[in-house]
Amino acid sequence: MWVVRNNCLTKDFRFKDFTRAFAFMTAVAIEAEKMNHHPNWQNVYNTVSFQLSTHDAGDVVTEKDHELAKTIDRIFSDMAQPN
Repeated sequence: MWVVRNNCLTKDFRFKDFTRAFAFMTAVAIEAEKMNHHPNWQNVYNTVSFQLSTHDAGDVVTEKDHELAKTIDRIFSDMAQPN
Protein backbone atom coordinates (compact mmCIF):
# COMPACT_ATOMS: atom_id res chain seq x y z
CA MET A 1 0.00 0.00 0.00
CA TRP A 2 1.26 3.48 -0.86
CA VAL A 3 1.59 5.78 2.16
CA VAL A 4 1.94 9.56 2.30
CA ARG A 5 5.00 10.38 4.40
CA ASN A 6 6.88 13.71 4.48
CA ASN A 7 4.91 15.10 1.51
CA CYS A 8 5.77 12.01 -0.59
CA LEU A 9 3.86 8.96 -1.73
CA THR A 10 6.07 6.07 -0.54
CA LYS A 11 6.27 2.33 -1.05
CA ASP A 12 8.88 -0.43 -1.00
CA PHE A 13 8.96 -3.36 -3.43
CA ARG A 14 10.94 -6.54 -2.69
CA PHE A 15 12.19 -9.09 -5.20
CA LYS A 16 13.90 -12.47 -5.20
CA ASP A 17 17.22 -10.94 -6.19
CA PHE A 18 19.02 -7.87 -7.53
CA THR A 19 18.49 -8.80 -11.19
CA ARG A 20 14.71 -8.82 -10.80
CA ALA A 21 14.77 -5.55 -8.85
CA PHE A 22 16.85 -3.95 -11.59
CA ALA A 23 14.54 -5.26 -14.34
CA PHE A 24 11.63 -3.69 -12.45
CA MET A 25 13.47 -0.38 -12.24
CA THR A 26 14.16 -0.48 -15.97
CA ALA A 27 10.48 -1.08 -16.76
CA VAL A 28 9.45 1.76 -14.41
CA ALA A 29 12.04 4.10 -15.95
CA ILE A 30 10.59 3.55 -19.44
CA GLU A 31 7.04 4.32 -18.30
CA ALA A 32 8.08 7.26 -16.11
CA GLU A 33 9.87 8.82 -19.07
CA LYS A 34 6.72 8.46 -21.19
CA MET A 35 4.78 10.23 -18.43
CA ASN A 36 7.52 12.87 -18.03
CA HIS A 37 7.35 12.22 -14.29
CA HIS A 38 10.51 10.82 -12.77
CA PRO A 39 10.54 9.11 -9.38
CA ASN A 40 12.87 9.62 -6.49
CA TRP A 41 13.91 6.04 -5.76
CA GLN A 42 16.53 3.90 -4.14
CA ASN A 43 17.68 0.36 -4.78
CA VAL A 44 19.49 -1.79 -2.25
CA TYR A 45 20.01 -5.37 -3.45
CA ASN A 46 16.47 -6.77 -3.81
CA THR A 47 14.48 -3.76 -2.57
CA VAL A 48 13.33 -0.73 -4.57
CA SER A 49 11.95 2.17 -2.52
CA PHE A 50 9.96 5.05 -4.01
CA GLN A 51 9.26 8.56 -2.74
CA LEU A 52 6.95 10.28 -5.22
CA SER A 53 6.19 14.00 -5.22
CA THR A 54 5.71 16.62 -7.91
CA HIS A 55 8.61 19.05 -7.92
CA ASP A 56 6.79 21.60 -10.13
CA ALA A 57 3.98 21.77 -7.57
CA GLY A 58 6.31 22.49 -4.64
CA ASP A 59 7.28 18.90 -3.78
CA VAL A 60 3.84 17.76 -2.71
CA VAL A 61 1.79 14.73 -3.76
CA THR A 62 -0.38 15.40 -6.81
CA GLU A 63 -2.48 13.40 -9.25
CA LYS A 64 0.69 12.85 -11.32
CA ASP A 65 2.17 10.93 -8.41
CA HIS A 66 -0.94 8.81 -7.96
CA GLU A 67 -0.93 7.98 -11.69
CA LEU A 68 2.74 6.99 -11.57
CA ALA A 69 2.05 4.90 -8.45
CA LYS A 70 -0.70 3.02 -10.32
CA THR A 71 1.69 2.41 -13.20
CA ILE A 72 4.38 1.15 -10.82
CA ASP A 73 1.89 -1.22 -9.16
CA ARG A 74 0.81 -2.53 -12.58
CA ILE A 75 4.41 -3.16 -13.61
CA PHE A 76 5.08 -4.97 -10.35
CA SER A 77 1.95 -7.09 -10.78
CA ASP A 78 2.84 -7.92 -14.39
CA MET A 79 6.35 -8.98 -13.38
CA ALA A 80 5.02 -11.19 -10.59
CA GLN A 81 2.92 -13.24 -13.05
CA PRO A 82 4.36 -16.63 -14.00
CA ASN A 83 5.56 -16.94 -17.58
